[in-house]
Amino acid sequence: MDIVVNEELKAYIDPLTPDEHEALERSILAEGCRDALVLWGDVLVDGHNRYGICKAHGLPFQTVQNTRFTSIEDVHLWMIDQHLGRRSVSDFQRGVLALRKREIVAARRAQREAAPAAAPPAAEAPPGEWLNTREALAKAARISNSQAVMIEKIHKQAAPEVVAAVRAGDISINAAAAVASLPVEEQAAAAAAGKDELKQAAKRVRESTRKKPAGDAGEQAPQDSGEDTIESLRARVKMLTAENAALRKQVMNLLAKSPAAASAAQEPAAQDDDGAPF
Repeated sequence: MDIVVNEELKAYIDPLTPDEHEALERSILAEGCRDALVLWGDVLVDGHNRYGICKAHGLPFQTVQNTRFTSIEDVHLWMIDQHLGRRSVSDFQRGVLALRKREIVAARRAQREAAPAAAPPAAEAPPGEWLNTREALAKAARISNSQAVMIEKIHKQAAPEVVAAVRAGDISINAAAAVASLPVEEQAAAAAAGKDELKQAAKRVRESTRKKPAGDAGEQAPQDSGEDTIESLRARVKMLTAENAALRKQVMNLLAKSPAAASAAQEPAAQDDDGAPF
């Protein structure tokens, strides 16, 4: 049978790096194509790299049909689950795949809830696979909660050039999330200048965030310098001294109006054996 390569499906998962593709080619040339290609009818679903290598070298390969697919969304979910379980997939790639899965499942749930009651129920992921919480998303992608937050920010806000840089490993997830805070034009310009400029841009964003006032949620207030702290203490002492003098004046005025109180105020206070007042 003729195998159809759907370019959209082929591009749905990040391609292998040149080194990874070369390693796979060496393996197939030495040991043959051990894993069967997965088909949906005549459409190739899994094994695009193996198929291309086998065709290029005239090597035989096996195919298997997945009869459970009923829609392109079924195919996407299956592809995502396959790659989420592979060790060679990076943390960022797994995070993006988990986000894609969440979007598909959420769309299916919305479609199911909007469908008439008489319509047959659409296939839906089990509750544990809805990925509607940060913890569930992180668990599915085998990443930390903080990584899940940063990857979601990159997924929503980062320019394509920044996404390409983090996929290639030129910058970290943390740095890419920081750069994603900038306007898209600035992100693209930093990416065009190279990975060193991207790292510097991330550093500038972090420093700017630290310098913002404490009134902004989730941001740290700048720390006062030692000189600022001393000046603030001096001002505080001056203010308290003035308040104390005003209170003393008020007390003296009250004592002047009461002769008995004034006489008592003038007598020395009783002291204990150590000379301290009782």
